[in-house]
Amino acid sequence: MPNIKQQKKRVRIASQQRLENLRFRSTAKTLARRLRDAAADGDDARVDEEHRRLVSWLDRAAARGAIHKNTAARRKAQAAKLRPGRE
Repeated sequence: MPNIKQQKKRVRIASQQRLENLRFRSTAKTLARRLRDAAADGDDARVDEEHRRLVSWLDRAAARGAIHKNTAARRKAQAAKLRPGRE
């Protein structure tokens, strides 16, 4: 454990940031699973809605640094392949 006041603060803040980053990554995985499920069911309207939510969430996560911008781009490209009429 750190003895210096500023380092104690950094440990506390890093812990909060870790939890926030985990929330972004976990939610992105959940939204991707929902998109895959909707594509498997063949519900085009639901696929479009889930795709829109996933892309928005990935952009938000990349903007705040929870995931790398290239990771977000790769996942968005993979998600776009699941949309109907697009390849």
